[in-house]
Amino acid sequence: MNRLIAGLALATACISPLQAADKVDLARAEEIVSGRCFLCHGMQGEAASAVFPRLAGQHWEYIAKQLSDFKSGKRKSETMKPQVEDLQPAEMKALGMFFQGKQVPGREIRDADLLAVGKYIFQRGNQFSGLPACASCHGPQGHGTPLLPRLAGQHPRYTEEQIKQFNTRERTNDNAVMHTVASKLSELETHAVAAYIATLD
Repeated sequence: MNRLIAGLALATACISPLQAADKVDLARAEEIVSGRCFLCHGMQGEAASAVFPRLAGQHWEYIAKQLSDFKSGKRKSETMKPQVEDLQPAEMKALGMFFQGKQVPGREIRDADLLAVGKYIFQRGNQFSGLPACASCHGPQGHGTPLLPRLAGQHPRYTEEQIKQFNTRERTNDNAVMHTVASKLSELETHAVAAYIATLD
């Protein structure tokens, strides 16, 4: 398992993102955001509710891939499917670049004991259950890579829901490593690590 995690992290670290010099129509992206995306994700990617993901600061490549997967049906969502049906690849890239340029600070969570558990799991994993550290793939600050999502600042409720979907195989569009990781997380660990992730910038 550790070799698999290490190999994935090394592979993604070696991937060069497409050059930002390619023309991106940010005005078109803002038009799309103000016309539909803002209702759930907010104009700054801050998310209007804890059930929706924060997109601010997310890697544009990751956002574009998720939009493409929603459109193809590789990632299932009755909410997102109709929103992306008419989007073209250039618009998906532009939306990714638009949200990548936004910043939203982490959240303050006052339960110090819960955060301590979450920080331990995030940084060190759980050697007794074979759970790898989240940081081994997503980075010590949860900033991710172009192919692995930025987790820092994400709503705890959304993070927990995605872990649940990986565990039940409702979500299968990303690497299978998360299926194994999710299956090893206890309910307390899931809740704690989601809370800790939310505090990261």
